[in-house]
Amino acid sequence: MEGAIGKLVNGDDGLPAEDVGFWTKEKHAYLCRYVDMSRSVRSLWTAPRKAGATYIDPFCGPGRAKVRETGEFIDGGAVAAWKKSVAGGSPFTKVYIGDLDGKRVDAAEERLRRLGAPVETFVGTAVEAIETLIPKLNPYGLHFAFLDPFSLEALDFRMIRALSGIKRIDILVHIAQMDLQRNMGKNLSGDDEAFETFAPGWESAVNKDQAQKGVRQEVFSHWRTLVEKLGVWPSTEMKLITGSKNQPLYWLLLAAKHDLAHKFWATASNPSGQTSLL
Repeated sequence: MEGAIGKLVNGDDGLPAEDVGFWTKEKHAYLCRYVDMSRSVRSLWTAPRKAGATYIDPFCGPGRAKVRETGEFIDGGAVAAWKKSVAGGSPFTKVYIGDLDGKRVDAAEERLRRLGAPVETFVGTAVEAIETLIPKLNPYGLHFAFLDPFSLEALDFRMIRALSGIKRIDILVHIAQMDLQRNMGKNLSGDDEAFETFAPGWESAVNKDQAQKGVRQEVFSHWRTLVEKLGVWPSTEMKLITGSKNQPLYWLLLAAKHDLAHKFWATASNPSGQTSLL
């Protein structure tokens, strides 16, 4: 499985939902802010006879979640993004979703279809989903991908490499800071390949004879360098999502080819001075 996928529970709409932590609400709020802020640009591609604007989510989950701390039900990322695009008057012209678990994909698809979304689905790894859908995309369209894996290892660099070949692509990335910290020993000893999957060639680019914080920073810096070389520049604005004890869980970061996308994210993320990574 692609990371520690959360357990399924009975949803409030007759379909399965995912058990999640309260911080998921904050993550989806930033996703929706970006979708809303970019609506005017997206509308240039969604008009009749235009090339279209797509939403891509290869870690879609079931499309709905139950917050374990409160019992509240909330929309999953793809459903929330679709609703926000509709509310802003510039709905995506196509929604591509995928997941390793077919049950989750079926639930997310049904929820999106109930909302009138033009959805197409994939079952399999996120890398397989991305590589399968890219030939389906209009090369002149505007495309937005949300990469929201449950683990660092699931953020396979091959996805970003494949997406970088698209002319107009914005990528909102969830980077598991806890995995960078928690699995450091296994990666340094060669017992875990998460770092190599996330940032290929990291061992030759990182000084492992230093404190673990320094190693983490250099692994992440190496990843940023790899992304930059693809021409999809990672934003300097990163939003840190924390847990119930204020422990750092993950970062949200935008990678995009155009300055306007970075300006949208700088406003949407509202980092409030969060500049220190890891």
